[in-house]
Order: sequence, then C-alpha cells, then structure tokens
Amino acid sequence: MSIDCIRRMKQTNPIQRALLSVSDKSGVVEFAKALAANGVEIVSTGGTAKALMAAGIAVVAIEKLTGFPEMMDGRVKTLHPRVHGGLLGRRDVPEHVASMKEHGIVPIDLVCVSLYPFANTIAKVGVTEEEAIEQIDIGGPAMIRSASKNYEFVTVVTTPDQYARVMNEMAANSGATTLPLRKQLAAEAFDHTAKYDTMIAAWMLGTLANQGVDQNKNTVAASAQPATHAGVSPVKSVAHDEVRELPETMQVSLKRSAQLRYGENPHQTAALYRNAAETDGAIVDAQTVEGKPLSYNNILDAAAAFELVKDLVALTTHNVNASGGAPNAGASAQGFVAHVGAVQTNNASVNQVAACVVKHTNPCGAAIGANAADAFDKAYAGDPLAAYGGIVAISARLTSADASNIAKPDRFLEVVVAESFEPEAIAILAARWKNVRLLAVGSMRRATSNALQLRSVPGGVLVQESDGTVDDAADFKLTAGPAPSDALKRDAEFLAVIAKHLKSNAVCVGSGQTLWGAGAGQMDRVASCKHAIEKAQLKLQASIAHANTMVVTAASDAFFPFDDGPRLLIDAGVKCLVHPGGSKRDGDTETLCKNRGVTLLVTGTRHFRH
Repeated sequence: MSIDCIRRMKQTNPIQRALLSVSDKSGVVEFAKALAANGVEIVSTGGTAKALMAAGIAVVAIEKLTGFPEMMDGRVKTLHPRVHGGLLGRRDVPEHVASMKEHGIVPIDLVCVSLYPFANTIAKVGVTEEEAIEQIDIGGPAMIRSASKNYEFVTVVTTPDQYARVMNEMAANSGATTLPLRKQLAAEAFDHTAKYDTMIAAWMLGTLANQGVDQNKNTVAASAQPATHAGVSPVKSVAHDEVRELPETMQVSLKRSAQLRYGENPHQTAALYRNAAETDGAIVDAQTVEGKPLSYNNILDAAAAFELVKDLVALTTHNVNASGGAPNAGASAQGFVAHVGAVQTNNASVNQVAACVVKHTNPCGAAIGANAADAFDKAYAGDPLAAYGGIVAISARLTSADASNIAKPDRFLEVVVAESFEPEAIAILAARWKNVRLLAVGSMRRATSNALQLRSVPGGVLVQESDGTVDDAADFKLTAGPAPSDALKRDAEFLAVIAKHLKSNAVCVGSGQTLWGAGAGQMDRVASCKHAIEKAQLKLQASIAHANTMVVTAASDAFFPFDDGPRLLIDAGVKCLVHPGGSKRDGDTETLCKNRGVTLLVTGTRHFRH
C-alpha cells in the first residue's frame, strides 16, 4: 500500500470490518444493518451476536476470529491478540503490517462497545458485592481504549446516540469515516471509560469504608456522589465529635447535560453538568413536560424546592403512626386564618402531601396538608407577596382540579415541580402562564444516601457530606416549659426542617405544619427573628386571639446566643421554641422560657446553610 493511499485512509478510512459487543442493545440491530448494507463484515460476541443473527444479519463469531472459545463465564472472550492486534495495528507502519500478516491478525476498522451496566447494578437495593463485581467490564474498556489510541485508523462507538453520526458520515463518504469524527469519538470514548472507572473506584472505596478499612492513605479515586443503594458510603456515620476523614484524592466525573442561556446573570456563561455517579433522585433527572428550558436560577430554585419537599415527605412517613394530643392549628374560618390550616387530627396520614414555594433558594411558604390543594394553599398563603413568581414543589400527581386551584387569577409561578401531571393539568397550567415550566420528578421519597457536596472557592473545592438529617422529635430534649403534645412535636419537626433549608442565620415561625414567616440570610439572629415575626405578624395576632386552639412554634437553624431573639419571639406570641442548643448562655434562654411558660426543645443538631 502506497504512502499516498495510507494518507488518504487516515483522512477517510473505509469501514470493512466491525466488531460489535454491546450490553445496551437499543438501536444496535439498525446500526448493524446499516453497516452490512455498506458491505461491512460484522464480528460479534455472545448476546449481541444472537440478537443480530435473530434479525437476519450475517455475523462472524468472536471465537472464529480468535480461535479460542469464550471462557470463565464470559470473563475472557475478547482479551486476545487477534482482537487487540486488529485494533492497535498501524496500517502505515510496515513492521505492524508484517506482524499482523505473520500472526493471522486482520484489521478491525470499527469497534462498537457498550459497557456492562455497573451504575444500574449498584443502584439496586440489596445488591451484593459479588453481583456488583460481575458487572465490572474488563474486555469492553480494553477494546475501547485500544481503538481510541489508534483513532487514525479505527472508529470507536460507545453509546447508541453515536450510531446516527457514524451512519451519516459513512453515507456521505462512500462507507468511510473522516479523521475529525474518529478523533472526536476517541476523545468521547476515553472520557466514557474514565467515568466508568471513577464510578467503580468510588464504589469499591465505599465498601472499604463500610468494612472499617482505612482508605485514606493511598486513595486514587473517589466520586462526588458515590453510589449508596448497595449499602455503601464514602464516609461512615459517626458521632459529631469524632474526626471524619475524606479520601486524599477525588476524581469527579461530570457530563454536560444542558447548555444554558446564561448563568446567574446575562454576562455569565453557564451549563448544567450531570454527576456520572449520582444515583439518588435529583432535579437534573426531572422531565420537563411543559415549557422552555430551565435557566440557571430556575435549576437552583427547583433543586432547593425539591430537596425541601423530600425532607417534608420524610416527616410524613415517620409520623404515620404518631398519635396526637391537643389540636394545634387554627379552627377559625375567619379571613386569613382559614389559610393557617385545619385542626390537626390525632393521627398523621400516610396520604399527606407536602408543598413549598421557593424564592432565591429560600422557602417563603411551606406546608403539609391533607391533599395537594390543601398543602399548596397553605404554602402559598404563608407569604403571597414573596410567592409571586416563585418555584413550587408538591409531593403528588397533580390533577386538573389541582391545576385549576394553583392557577387562580391572583397567582403567578415560574416553575411547578410535582411527582407527575395529568394531561389536563398540564394544559390548564400552560394556558394560565405562557412561560411556566412543569417538571415531573417521580417519587419524592428520599433514598438513603451519604452524598458528598462540592463547593468551589478560589483555588480549590470544599467537600462535605450532605446534610441529610431530618430531625426527629423523639430525640428532642425538653429543657423548659410544658411538655409538648404529639401535634406540637410534629410542628417542631416541621419547622426544624424549614430552618435547615433557609440561608443562615435562619429563624422561622409557624403552626399546623405550615410556615407563617421566615427570617433568612441575616448577619445576626435577632434580625432573623424580627423578619420572621414581621412576615407572620397577622397570623401571630390571630394566634393570640385563638390561643386555646393554636400554638405557635419558632425554630432556629443554630443556637440562640442570647435570650434577646427568643424574647422577641415570645412577645410576639410564640409558645414553643426549637433550637440545637450549645450556647454558653443556653441557661438564659431556658430561664426565660420557664418564666414565660414556653416549651423549649433542643434538637442537638445544627443546620447552618451558607
């Protein structure tokens, strides 16, 4: 073969032989038919070969190419010189060509490989370590890397969404592919195998952590979000005062899932990236069933709303069997008091629905209600002024009746996040607001996860465990005032969750598992108390008039350093205070509550959010 011929081959390489071995068989039959139509000889393995032959496509079995049978339960089938020599051999190096001829190695011009579904396997609840290990692909990555290294002569395909690109290229170039495409596919392939290896390393390090093995000395990879459904996590859960070490080295695998119009502001370029190792339900997996693409700020707010509602759903789950005490919500139907909430029943219901309204990632309204309409109305009424133009999340499938209720004339929403939508609900909301985005996220029950959070700072990245704690009233310590009823405990839990999701310093006020007012992002806690009181002022005044049926609770994300903030809250009508405790002056707050007959509950868990 002349040098000129080799040079032309580098630019447009004819595909004469292809090796197909895929776990994900979607589209592979059509792809193979297109190759065969171009006169390409197809070599294939195991299940892929069976699928192609069943479709009437002529296939050369891998055993015929290698001269060796598949062995060891399929662990060894393509790890052979006749495979890798055919992929790695350079057509422009005479010594390579001679070696291939001497050893009966034929060139392979295209390799199509999709790897074993390791991520799906470890995402399964109860999966064993042995099951996970069997889904670690060895031969696939080896072929992908060999083909990618020799991209001057070999086309590598790793995902079904690349099939069309290759077929179109071959159609435009008489059955050949161009060098720019081959190089692009090779780059994507190396990225693909790197992410795959990162995921495996993170999982394996997680199993070591669960087994109590010190993984920190020679860690080579860790994920920003290791898979946890297999019962593994990167960091063991230990007491607050114990030192928890994270791996010395982390490799984070991200894939762009959307190019955004801009970032927080129009002059900032932005994109959304998917964490390759994420297995828990996340806003990036939401299906947009109506509306134009989300903006950068929409995504932040929708994520904040989604995460808050997941925590509230966790409350409804663990309170299903709770027996109630005295009623704790407004029974009056006069004016705005009707929005505060119906009298709580003696038992929390498994059918309860959680809803929240978010602005700038802070909840301005939130509630747990008997159904979607009840929860949404209470949440929106918490702060209608702030809720205007907000982002809503509701833990339910929205019906046409729910949509009609949400779309009342005095309301405006940018994004609605729900488990799912009836078609009529989509039509109603889309007709009400031309640019509304509707996101379906599936179940809002939080999966057990020890995710890691990454946050950029100039020159580095801060990494921490996510704050997955949902405070349980069973663990609260009563340090002053009357013992709380079960209904009051539910309010305490509810508002502790709200405080957790507000920017620090955070204080929130409410009753009947409904947020009335929040003070967030203030530089001092007294200011947060004042803001919360101001937002809830009308409802607080009503609570004083209905003191026999309405007990108001306030929660703080961190301890009250002095009793000045608690005094403001009590003067405004608050009858139960919830905070983590830990201040040197906790005694002052306890004395204040004892003297004023106010219940003081200490959670023991701080929830700063910067």
